[in-house]
Amino acid sequence: MPHKPTKEELAAAVGRTVPDVIAPNLKVLFCGINPSVYTAVVGHNFARPGNRFWPTLFAAGFTPRLFLPGEQQQLTPLGYGITNVAARATVAAADLSREELREGGQQLIAKVKTYQPQILALLGISVYQAAFGQKGSGVGLQDLMIGTTQVWVLPNPSGLNAHFPPQRLAEVYRALYDYVR
Repeated sequence: MPHKPTKEELAAAVGRTVPDVIAPNLKVLFCGINPSVYTAVVGHNFARPGNRFWPTLFAAGFTPRLFLPGEQQQLTPLGYGITNVAARATVAAADLSREELREGGQQLIAKVKTYQPQILALLGISVYQAAFGQKGSGVGLQDLMIGTTQVWVLPNPSGLNAHFPPQRLAEVYRALYDYVR
């Protein structure tokens, strides 16, 4: 059974970072807004119960089975990785400043140029808009390129995103899976 963080551990995790799951020349580098404090305590991306990232990856075809957050390193042999726009863990993404997101966008550009994934998939329209100053964008392939890397926006897999129920979320992620296949 995975470790369930205590309130004290969660409070102490504010500001911590979680290592990227990354390698050169990935098919897709998934990019979240920032780690949650829950993720920072357990040390695995998208670990908070209720986050639909792992079930959605499986339902969309990216993984051969449902991975647990602790199995995140198994993504790189499949050609996938995980990073975040802002590195520091917060209780809520709203705790990040616009400046922090813009700076994170610049750092993300440098990371993408270094690792050169085929696709950078930003998990959330608002994070794409804040990190790159893009307005009026929607889900899907974007006009923005970072070197040779195409940029794709996917819905945020948070359980708080009521606009995309699980089946619809999987369909939208499947469109990216089909594109890179």
